[in-house]
Amino acid sequence: MVDGAKKPYVVAVAIQVIYTGLFVVSKAAFDSGINTYVFIFYRLTAATALLLPLALISSCRRRSTTTATPEPTMSCRLVFKLFLYALLGNTFTLNVYNGSLKQTSATVGSAATNSMPVATFLLALLLRMEAVKVRSRSGLGKLVGVALCVAGVLVIAFYAGPSIRPLAHHPIFAHKPHSVSNSAWIRGTFLLLLACATWSLWIVLQVPLLKEYPNKLMATAMQCMFGALQSFVVAVVVERDFAKWKLGLDIGLLAILYSVSNVS
Repeated sequence: MVDGAKKPYVVAVAIQVIYTGLFVVSKAAFDSGINTYVFIFYRLTAATALLLPLALISSCRRRSTTTATPEPTMSCRLVFKLFLYALLGNTFTLNVYNGSLKQTSATVGSAATNSMPVATFLLALLLRMEAVKVRSRSGLGKLVGVALCVAGVLVIAFYAGPSIRPLAHHPIFAHKPHSVSNSAWIRGTFLLLLACATWSLWIVLQVPLLKEYPNKLMATAMQCMFGALQSFVVAVVVERDFAKWKLGLDIGLLAILYSVSNVS
């Protein structure tokens, strides 16, 4: 059994492992030919189909319990705020991220997400949600950690070391990645960092949102639903050939199903 004090660290490591798998599977799906915008639409739609019924059932149970505190009403202002947050955190961030992942690699995508704590920390400083005492050990530790994190991301993204023979030879990962120019690789890397920055901003904005509307499950489900609707519009504009929207029993379907756990 894991000690109670160590559980947060174990959960954090487990989440990183899950996300690493998502980057690898998603990259393989993009190399196989699935459109990234269609992929995001299916991903958010599947997440909505999973979360929205659970959120409605949970809300009904809370209302039927007399001892439960009454939930705040879903006002038009709150719905509009959830719509905007979905546009930022789901539609824009995920589409930019996956489009950039197609131009780079799963390794760069995984490294770029390590910049999220840096961006979140800096945004929290700007919004006065975080304070740093530069002369203290904790403050210096945070600054050193920020510098090392950014340096690690840039080294992994731009340093081309010796090639390593892949350990896995399963046919599902046998698709060869498309050749990408150096300029496209650099552009993709910086777009990945941009997506991680907007993702961090979305995380910071969830704090005041959940204070206004404490129902986390419903707030997440609503943002997934709005994100699915917005992503459908984007996907239709980009990919008008609906024959390419069809899913088969391949890596594309596996990536969509796997990604639902990360969205939820």
